[in-house]
Amino acid sequence: MDIKTLIISPPPPLPVFFTMFLTIYLLAHFIIFRNWTPKTRPEAASCLISLTHGTPAAILAGIAIFSDPKHHFASPNTRFQNSVLEYSIAYFIMDLIHYLTFYPTDVLFIGHHLATLFVFVTCRYVAFHGAYSVLILLVLAEVTSLLQNVWTLAGARKGDSEVARQVFDKMSVWFYGVYSVVRGVGAPLFVYRMVGFYASGVADSVVPRWLWVSWVCVVVAAISVSVLWVSNNWVELFRERGVRVEKGKKVW
Repeated sequence: MDIKTLIISPPPPLPVFFTMFLTIYLLAHFIIFRNWTPKTRPEAASCLISLTHGTPAAILAGIAIFSDPKHHFASPNTRFQNSVLEYSIAYFIMDLIHYLTFYPTDVLFIGHHLATLFVFVTCRYVAFHGAYSVLILLVLAEVTSLLQNVWTLAGARKGDSEVARQVFDKMSVWFYGVYSVVRGVGAPLFVYRMVGFYASGVADSVVPRWLWVSWVCVVVAAISVSVLWVSNNWVELFRERGVRVEKGKKVW
């Protein structure tokens, strides 16, 4: 099936996407990572569905944006854009179930998933407009997904695998660097443009003010948490590298 056919064909319903992610999660948990420890197996299963969602979602979002020649912040959602939104909604519902099951006290990630679902669901089923801005934010959020999930999987096994430890160590600088640029520079610049457009009032008839303000609040909070998270990781990285230097070990 070519891209043009994919764009104009009816999108699969949300339950189909959810069933896909649920199936991948169960396969990962009970078959692919069955030899991992009970502590790391759920995290690995979550990483696998994140890998299935992240990079494909970023690519599909880019295609969905540029397949609409009249795209702008207040454009009506195209059928293909709605399909991409449903794809992401299904993933976040599945991963939210994962966190509620295995990490119910992880309020940061649970809150993140609920807030993200609010943005996607209201864009898809309430406003029916604004997918252009939401999908660009999705691209910015998921462009580092592949690096992050490989880094996370390596980190989960670094204690009992020398290969995993080396992968984790070598990836950390590159992953933190790319993540810092995307979340610390690219995302804030786009949100600035987004706020400028919606604050002008030209889209109030299709994207109510209360809705775009809530979107911006969610995105700013997510960016702030992301920057804080990667900043803490940078601090921890240099602390660990400093300790190794003191011990006379090669760290780079």
